[in-house]
Amino acid sequence: MEMKKRISLELRNRTPAEVAELVVDNCRSSDGEIEGLTDEFKELEFLSMVNVGLTSLAKLPTLPKLRKLELSDNNILGSLETLAEKCANLTYLNLSGNKIKELSTLEALQNLKNLKSLDLFNCEITTLEDYRESIFELLPQVTYLDGFDAEDNEAPDSEADDDDDDEDGEEGAGQLGDYEEEEEDEEGSEGGEVGLSYLMKEDIQDEEDDGDYVEEEEEEEGEEEEADVRGEKRKRDAEDEGEDDDEDDD
Repeated sequence: MEMKKRISLELRNRTPAEVAELVVDNCRSSDGEIEGLTDEFKELEFLSMVNVGLTSLAKLPTLPKLRKLELSDNNILGSLETLAEKCANLTYLNLSGNKIKELSTLEALQNLKNLKSLDLFNCEITTLEDYRESIFELLPQVTYLDGFDAEDNEAPDSEADDDDDDEDGEEGAGQLGDYEEEEEDEEGSEGGEVGLSYLMKEDIQDEEDDGDYVEEEEEEEGEEEEADVRGEKRKRDAEDEGEDDDEDDD
């Protein structure tokens, strides 16, 4: 896909002035020049043009807010003066995999006063003797060259910082989870007390019910005894009447 068409698609119904990040990797420049990128992209802070066949930066527009520029895997030989003229606030520049051979080619970057990180992986210049020392001497504003400072300390990884934040968030979530578990335990304990009280009440009620049942049995037994007594009394009365009848017959 041509670079101009790719940039048009990346706008996604936005105006160039509304775009802060633009990635057009792996598209194609028809003549090795930048196409479709204009001064209207005045809010652009991040631009990536990896492997697009660039040989020159002559048509790079003025991008006053651009801070990070990815230009790796192109065919750029020089003309880096344009970067200092058009992107004065660059802090990160990746020129890895280009055709940069001479130290003098990088002299133009001295005017990028805010440049902190420069990548030149797989450029022929990296084979020069005292390559790193020479670059740090030529560009004193640069802190990290190819990911390491002059003392061979690795550049901080923003993604790692994000991971640390995520871990902190997970720990915080864990603490919150523990707190919620404690609350649940307390509620469970209260529920246990209620359950215990309920069971005790049930036991008391059962005992009362048993008492009622015993009283009922005693009443029934008493009634049976009274019935037996009445039965025996009637029986005796009947016998007495029989005896009286016998006496009268005599």
